[in-house]
Amino acid sequence: MDNRPIGFFDSGLGGLTSVQELHEQLPNEKVIYYGDTARTPYGSKSPETIRKFATQIVDYLVSKDVKMIIIACNTVTSMALDSLREKYPDIPILGVIEPTVKKVIEDGCKKVGVIATKATIASNVYGEHLREADSDVEVYSCACPAFVPLVEEGIIDNKIMELTIKYYMDEFVKDNDFNNLILGCTHYPLIAEQITHLYPGINLYNSSAEVIREAKEYLKQKDMLAENSTIKDRYYASDLSENFISMTKLLFKDRESKIKLVEFSN
Repeated sequence: MDNRPIGFFDSGLGGLTSVQELHEQLPNEKVIYYGDTARTPYGSKSPETIRKFATQIVDYLVSKDVKMIIIACNTVTSMALDSLREKYPDIPILGVIEPTVKKVIEDGCKKVGVIATKATIASNVYGEHLREADSDVEVYSCACPAFVPLVEEGIIDNKIMELTIKYYMDEFVKDNDFNNLILGCTHYPLIAEQITHLYPGINLYNSSAEVIREAKEYLKQKDMLAENSTIKDRYYASDLSENFISMTKLLFKDRESKIKLVEFSN
């Protein structure tokens, strides 16, 4: 048993979808979440900047005595996971990419689409991992840079988002032969219903859900599951935007939580 909280972080509010999955799969676990809302989006930033920001946040989470860290961000996972694991070899750090690839391969998918930020697509991390696991897999990728800022602004279930999805994905879906699609950004589950409505024949893979399944398995194996913890979930952000506060209340209305401002220097 280990009642210490699990640390989560993302460039903004998208990683809250991973926390929501944790609450559903492991309701006894407590959370410390950091959303870098003042510096989002990460997807258009350089790898060096992304690694710098990620290191600042992980340093902070480690100072809070978390038992595990989940990088609830595909961009950070693709750019900084290895360096963070090297710096903190004694704490388990999970990223969202490896568990998602594992699930896709287990399901026998041979033609896979990936939508993500510019940085994640440019890294080709999903393509490399998928083909390493199965050389016969065909991977089709599409960067959708406007999705994250729109979600951060609360523009989710409306005509603007629908038109933006169609702008990026109509030709991508039409021109490529796949029926399985990885949502390669933790913001994207918040628009999954719209994507399914527009492209009903495509099966979606949610990286937010897959990393929590991996975390659950790890905690069980290491006998680190929480029981009867009296601590409360805690949420931190570099900018207490109205949308971050509203999304936290919307997703976790049945759980008491505190939201505080914590800023880092650029």
